[in-house]
Amino acid sequence: MRPAPTATAPLLETRDLSFGFGARPILHALNLQVEPGSIYGFLGPNGAGKSTTMRLLLGLLRPASGTVRLFGHDLARHRVALLGRVGALIESPSLYDHLTGRENVEATRRLRGVPAHRTAEVLALVGLAADAHRPAREYSLGMRQRLGLALALLPDPDLLLLDEPTNGLDPTGIIEMRALLRRLSHEQGKTILVSSHLINEIEKMATHVGVIQRGRLVFQGSLPDLQRLQTGRAQLVLETENADTCRNLLPRLLAEATVAGPGTLHLPWLSREHTAELAAGLVAAGQPLYALRQEQPSLEDTFLHLTETIKE
Repeated sequence: MRPAPTATAPLLETRDLSFGFGARPILHALNLQVEPGSIYGFLGPNGAGKSTTMRLLLGLLRPASGTVRLFGHDLARHRVALLGRVGALIESPSLYDHLTGRENVEATRRLRGVPAHRTAEVLALVGLAADAHRPAREYSLGMRQRLGLALALLPDPDLLLLDEPTNGLDPTGIIEMRALLRRLSHEQGKTILVSSHLINEIEKMATHVGVIQRGRLVFQGSLPDLQRLQTGRAQLVLETENADTCRNLLPRLLAEATVAGPGTLHLPWLSREHTAELAAGLVAAGQPLYALRQEQPSLEDTFLHLTETIKE
């Protein structure tokens, strides 16, 4: 029997979740919050602790301390009932290569006691209905990943946990997987947590982001929240005849500027008013102004900045 849902709780939540192998700590007081209906991108460099976290969320590892809560309830107390509402794809899917795609799904369906109509439904959902008659050994890596996702979708789960689902895929396979996950979210109402080290891929499909580095959560929020961090790190690029001359003539306006080249200065972007005053000051000082532009760091730069904030 499923525990009754808790109305205001996140769909998935960890509270001070910690884990280690022997004396070696892996995760440090992790506090994830995945809201219903979101696509949560769990980002971090390889070795940051993403896969370990995914195994803890599925009850495959026991935490050293802290708790995992699914649908508002403690996983340790209601493991079987709660995981019945979760679909997972961890690493490469385990498939029977001599069986067709349909036979692979059907074998898992029978083991899990899922209604027979789900086989055709999940194959259609992942775009494999036309190839369901082919043996799995003939499937491309992208098709194998989609077949693994079909297996995860069999019980019609409320939550999907996907560990690096685009790992090793070619550009076409990555685009197909990205589109499929967006469709599952928008059309099927699935909440999805997807781990990845590829910021550009997460940017194209996630609504929320958590960034982990060395087992610590260094950022968590909506994708717009992450994008706003870029604005806080924007800089002005000034191109003129002589950078040192300009800095000497306008010490107040260019106090924080650094010389990037003989005629190029970089300084933090402060405001539109400061930019206008700087342009006017250069003209008044008789200095040529070839270019004055604001540059935003890319999301990838922001991600790298976040993951460099924790050092051993």
